Formats: sequence, C-alpha cells, structure tokens
Amino acid sequence: MKCRHCNSDLSKPFLDLGFAPPSNAYLEINDLQTPEKYFPLKVMVCEACWLVQTLDYTNAEDLFQNDYAYFSSTSSSFLDHAAKYCEQMIHKLELSKDSYVIEVASNDGYLLKNFVKASIPCLGIEPTDSTADAAEKIGIPVLRNFFGEEIANQLASNNQKADLIIGNNVFAHVPDINDFTKGLASALKPSGTITLEFPHLMQLLEFKQFDTIYHEHFSYLSLHAVNNIFKAGNLRVYDVEELATHGGSIRVFGCHADSNIRESSSVQRLLDQESLKGITAINSYSSFQESAEKIKDTFLQFLIDASKSNKTVAGYGAAAKGNTLLNFAGVKTGIQYVADAAQAKQNKFLPGSHIPIYPPEKMILEPVDYIIIFPWNIADEIKNDLRQRIHYKTQFVTFIPELLIENI
Repeated sequence: MKCRHCNSDLSKPFLDLGFAPPSNAYLEINDLQTPEKYFPLKVMVCEACWLVQTLDYTNAEDLFQNDYAYFSSTSSSFLDHAAKYCEQMIHKLELSKDSYVIEVASNDGYLLKNFVKASIPCLGIEPTDSTADAAEKIGIPVLRNFFGEEIANQLASNNQKADLIIGNNVFAHVPDINDFTKGLASALKPSGTITLEFPHLMQLLEFKQFDTIYHEHFSYLSLHAVNNIFKAGNLRVYDVEELATHGGSIRVFGCHADSNIRESSSVQRLLDQESLKGITAINSYSSFQESAEKIKDTFLQFLIDASKSNKTVAGYGAAAKGNTLLNFAGVKTGIQYVADAAQAKQNKFLPGSHIPIYPPEKMILEPVDYIIIFPWNIADEIKNDLRQRIHYKTQFVTFIPELLIENI
C-alpha cells in the first residue's frame, strides 16, 4: 500500500487489531440471522510524512450510511464545547450577519445551531440522512454529500465561499485526505480561516488509546502530519490549541498559504513537543501492539473473574471505542447489555459482539454490580449522571489506559 498523502511505500506496522465489522454498523434484530461483514483493522506509519493510517479495505460509503447512529448532541459536554467554540470564533474572527460559515460533517446541527442563533449565515455539509434530518428540523440548511474538491468548487462557483470552515472530528474520517484538503482551500475566502479538531496522535501513543482506532478513522493525526498535508494543499497552519475532548485533541487554525495572517508561536512549540515525544521516530510506534494486548488481557480477565464471582456486568455507551475493544478481545458473553442515551442506537445490537443496547433507565431499574464505561473520554459526565440516579453498590470500570474500578 502507498501512503494516502505522500504516496510513499508503507512498510512499518503500528497496530494489528485483527478483524472487525465497522464500529458504527449497529444491528437490528433481524440482522442477527445474517452474516456480518468483517474487515481487517491494521494501522501503518508513513516514515516520509508521519501520517498514521489504516490499510485500505473498505470505503466511506460502507461506513457512513443513511441510518448512521452517531448523534453529537447526545453528549452534554460536547454541546458545551461546541457552544464555547462558536462564541470564541465569533469574537476572534469578528463574524456577523455578513459572514458565511460552513461546517463539514455537520452531523445533527449540534454546533451550527449556535451560529443560527447568532443570525450568522451558515451551511452544513453532511452525507448521512439520519443526522441531516435532525439538523434541518432545527433550521440548519444542509447539503447532503461527502465533502471534497468537487463539492467545494461548486460552492465557490455559487459565491458560497466561507469566512470560516469548520471540521470537527472529520479530517481523520476521510479516505482521500488530499482531495478533502484541496476542497478546504477551494471553498475558503482569501482572508478566511479553517479550524479542524481531531484526536491527537501524541495522546493516543502516551495513554494507550488503541480503542480510538476503527475503520471509520482512516488517519491518526499529529501536527507534523497535518502541517505536511496543508502545505501540499497550498494552506498553512497559523495557530493550534490543545483540547481535552476525546481524550486529548488539537484544534488547528489554517489559512491560505499566501495569507497575511501571522503564525502563532504555539505552532512551533507543539511541533517541538511532538518531536520530543517521538512522533517523528519510528521506534516510538514499535511497542504499541504490546500495550494493546496487555489491556485486552486485563479486560478478558476482569470478565472471567466477574463471572466466577457471580457478579453482573453491563456497559455504558454504545460507542465505537467500546466496539473496538470488544471485537479485539473477541467478547461475545459476560456483558448483559450496554446502555446508551442515543435513541438511534437503542433496541439494536452492537456489531460483532451482538450485545443488546437499551436506554439508561434499564440499569437504574435493574442495577448491576459493574458498569463498564466504554467512552472513557466522557466518563466523568456519565458517572455524575448515574450517581444521581443509581442507589446501589455498583462500581464503575474503565480500561484505558489501565484498569480502574471506582465505587459509585
């Protein structure tokens, strides 16, 4: 395979998680009687541009279908994060009713609704009908398509270039990252700004976050890699912020390469930090497989011990993270069900493990001994919510970066 950015040969493996179905391919009850599609989940490192990427076995149309079940508005902490971001951008970029904002992968309108409220014209670009429907119901105009250079050129020809283009947790999801980047450049006004948020590879390595790897994520991004990709697309990174979201993310600010926007010192500072942490040293990636295997073994041993002790176990959060862990470990039994607040996931089954998904009320009415929190990045939010509603000696469990059992 060639690197999807620089076309160099890929020869350095990073992680092999075996075979798994797409992590967001939730099943209806009738689907349990039919075969599932499994794809290899293997990740490589490009030593030329330092883009970490999955091997190509599937395509975006197979992963992001019309009934896509991930709705960003499910998490209150993520809604707060989006609202604060919009307030910051309106002030920083002096956005007004004369401005134009585009969000790529706008999901259910969780973010753009803040610009609508501020009377700032905006457009969401979202390929999945389920989330686009939700956005349109709250007054957000949506273009239903995958974003790339062709769509961007159409927007530009229709005088719809943006003062701000937003891409939160989408840059890692695109199979053709070069085409996507060219699209960003094409749809951006000469003095405009692009902001992209994505989980930071440096945090993934340091905190053993292997469960953030799944087929929907084609790339695992560092500032080094994004800097290289932007330069090739006639863009440049002029600022960067470190964020707590998704277990450690970064937000990059981009502009046209010839823009007169000054570069912040934070860009070079984070590039230097990544170098010190080994992002550009191939040896940094060599031991990650062993770390993932140890967490898998700990997870399986926990389930075995709970079964031997006649302890009941449920999960919270039918998240892609949990599906990666469950399928890597080959778990089919030992977890009674998973609770999730997203109605689009309820009464379905997790891909691969076929664990049923129920509303959170089930674990309140029928308490269990252990609740495994799969989306560990919002564990505090989940714990605080359940503590107010569960009156039982339940214990919370997380496995990333190591086993942690906490009393309710």
